[in-house]
Amino acid sequence: MDKEKRIVTSAIQLFKEQGIDKIKIADIVKRAGIAQGTFYLYFPSKMSLMPSIAKVMVDNIFEAIQKNVDDQAPLIEKFKQLIDTIFMMTREHKELVAIIYAGLSASDYLKDWVNAYTPYYNWLKKELDAAKSKGEILIAIDSYSTAKMVFGLIEAAAERAYLFDSKEEMLVDEDKKDLLQFICNALILNSAVAK
Repeated sequence: MDKEKRIVTSAIQLFKEQGIDKIKIADIVKRAGIAQGTFYLYFPSKMSLMPSIAKVMVDNIFEAIQKNVDDQAPLIEKFKQLIDTIFMMTREHKELVAIIYAGLSASDYLKDWVNAYTPYYNWLKKELDAAKSKGEILIAIDSYSTAKMVFGLIEAAAERAYLFDSKEEMLVDEDKKDLLQFICNALILNSAVAK
């Protein structure tokens, strides 16, 4: 593992264990097994780690999407699989998501986090463009902007369920069904989602 990745991995572990405020750069480099000066070759401050930490989470989610969303499935099923995957990853990594939010809201690196989502957006844009060409969705939509909105909507619903509301899983399942219905009604021509 290269030094930058060791720094990020060590920071994630320490932030999960003790929180962002209690950790110093000296703690991170000690856990990473590198000299403190090496840290500054990659990051100017502790808070500048946040986009890299967010990228780890985004990469994990995108990997799960690629694994769990069937390329051959009908569009409605792809949306269902996408929702299920994002909810699952948010539930499994809610501590990391909370750390990322806390760190990014307290820093000037929010824009860098948003840029980490580009692979998500490009993937869904491609799916939406394919659906447009088949006449499955509204042709008037801008696929890239719509991809950003859809991901934002799904992520916000998952974060609300697992970070803010702490809902029972049965209620989360109802939220996921409602979310699927909403997305399909907004985008898909002649959509019929089984409740």
